[in-house]
Amino acid sequence: MDTTADFLTILRNGYQAKKERVVVNATKTRLAITQILKDEGFVADYKVSEAKPSNKMTITLRYFDKNLPAIAGIKKVSVPSVRIYAGYDELPITLSGAGLTIVSTSAGFMTGKAAKEKHLGGEVICQIW
Repeated sequence: MDTTADFLTILRNGYQAKKERVVVNATKTRLAITQILKDEGFVADYKVSEAKPSNKMTITLRYFDKNLPAIAGIKKVSVPSVRIYAGYDELPITLSGAGLTIVSTSAGFMTGKAAKEKHLGGEVICQIW
């Protein structure tokens, strides 16, 4: 089971249903991806709350005027059965730079742009635009 794909689907469905916020189980991977999305302006905010058996993360979705979602599309690139790795010079560019590529590197999760600047390659997790 691919929990990252489930997380991205929850975000996609939340935007399509015009929800104000979504609640997911908090994991280190989901926290790292959400922090990148917040830094890049794709989500408004997030908050982690303690709960049993696992912590919950409430993500406030971001919309532009007239309820246009900040995220128009999400594409999962690397899946458990077919891992996609790329060197820093081979990282894909999403929508000619208008989108975002999230990469898992040896230094943690980061955008494709940041990975190129640091000369780090890794597993291409997803593309968001």
